[in-house]
Amino acid sequence: MQPSGILETALYVTDIDVAARFYTDILGLDVILRAGDESVFFRCGAGVLILFNAEKLAERPKGGLPIPAHGAKGPGHVCFRATRDEISGWKSHLEANGIAIETEFDWPNGARSLYFRDPSGNSIEFAEPALWNLT
Repeated sequence: MQPSGILETALYVTDIDVAARFYTDILGLDVILRAGDESVFFRCGAGVLILFNAEKLAERPKGGLPIPAHGAKGPGHVCFRATRDEISGWKSHLEANGIAIETEFDWPNGARSLYFRDPSGNSIEFAEPALWNLT
């Protein structure tokens, strides 16, 4: 057996309000659900990106839904699929909004990547699907 795809990806943030504005206003993602100052769920293509307030997740009382504890320390990473032309457009859009580009380059296989940081320091990437020989 093999999973057919990734349904959700989670990043851990320091300020849920600042992060939510970044992912909606800068990246244009649509909010599916918001749980106060603990989490925000965004639609992203066929999947979901979840932002968890790392501090609130640690404070979460036992009980409620039977979800196992999880989390991460330090910056996380997510890579969004984009064409070369879209990556160029994203670079211009990010720079116009004061978002510093950390690096941009072509991998040995020719695929292009663009890296920057969200307000919590997570590494965000746009890359061509050819990076992983995907279409």
